[in-house]
Amino acid sequence: MIAVIQRVSEASVQINNEIKGSISQGLMILLGIEDADNQEDIDWLSKKVANLRIFDDEEGVMNKSVIDVDGNVLLISQFTLHASTKKGNRPSYLKAAKPDIAIPLYEKFIQTLEKDVSKEINTGEFGADMKVSLVNDGPVTIIIDTKNKQ
Repeated sequence: MIAVIQRVSEASVQINNEIKGSISQGLMILLGIEDADNQEDIDWLSKKVANLRIFDDEEGVMNKSVIDVDGNVLLISQFTLHASTKKGNRPSYLKAAKPDIAIPLYEKFIQTLEKDVSKEINTGEFGADMKVSLVNDGPVTIIIDTKNKQ
């Protein structure tokens, strides 16, 4: 799994000109799933996201997690995170999991992250054409690949 995590002051996702999910302060996460991903990746990444200290404390030091600031999470599936651009100019998405594998893993990740942050997660819709808007606070953007845990 690859996650692009952005600290935001607000974020939203629209599908067919209707807002599907929106948050105020918190994390906007783009999540890419590959065939090799499993429950271990879900558990590890969810804990990492929930406890990632990228929010400012009282002294302006990034020392608080989304849990500590009672922040929200907007999670968007994005298979293009697994694009390969090694050959030619058209990206290949062979590494990205097909929906029959990706959707159950995506849904399990949502459930696991909801438990880890103790609140409901806002989401887009898997496979939909989505319009994502956000105000990146900082800017702070972190990329985590569960295949690079060590």
